[in-house]
Amino acid sequence: MQGKVEICGINTAKLPVLKNDETLELLRRARNGDGEARERLIQGNLRLVLSVIQKFMSRGESADDIFQVGCIGLIKAVDNFNTDLGVMFSTYGVPMIVGEVRRYLRDNSPVRVSRSIRDTAYKVLQMKEKLQNDTQREPTVDEIAAALGIKREDVVVAMDAVVDPVSLYEPIYNESGDAVCGMDQIGDTKNTDESWLEQIALGEAISRLSEREKRILSLRFYEGKTQMQVAAEVGISQAQVSRLEKNAINQIKKDL
Repeated sequence: MQGKVEICGINTAKLPVLKNDETLELLRRARNGDGEARERLIQGNLRLVLSVIQKFMSRGESADDIFQVGCIGLIKAVDNFNTDLGVMFSTYGVPMIVGEVRRYLRDNSPVRVSRSIRDTAYKVLQMKEKLQNDTQREPTVDEIAAALGIKREDVVVAMDAVVDPVSLYEPIYNESGDAVCGMDQIGDTKNTDESWLEQIALGEAISRLSEREKRILSLRFYEGKTQMQVAAEVGISQAQVSRLEKNAINQIKKDL
């Protein structure tokens, strides 16, 4: 699957793979300022970036762009990884790469979130990254909330608001070879056959009214005018407007 990802200028099928002991040794050297070791680490973990970005390939974004963003996450992981904590590099690197790609997709998303929630989300993501650097693991919601001094609920709302949108037509699962989409699982309680027939019947009932009755109902219930305003516009008394309105409504009820 990884060999099938086409990245401009890179033969993904021939990317090098580092063993765990090699990775740890290069990490120690890179931590001491060895630029060549840092470069070998990045090159040796490009397959890790490829494996992560597979899940984002259906978003309509350029594979080259997502790969480059994923590499930024990889570089951050290389520069911030702490070899003293005894954690595998991939355990730390994958969330860093995912976070960078999600941040990119969120910033380029057509869905708009309020400024205050977006600002909170940025603070949450920054604190999450900081705690992840400090502990070399994924921080909990409670830990992030405590570090920022905000409510747990605010953290959850902020994170939910910037989650990547999912298309209703994206397949959820396959059953007997036929893909089932999110749209297939949603019921419409408003535009049912019954309501559709009622709208047709209502339209026919209104069409049987006189032109004056139609105009009065339109002014009253579509434009929201008072009976006094309707009377002045139509040129009759308020009592006549009230009577014509009542008769028209009764006639519609009778036809329905």
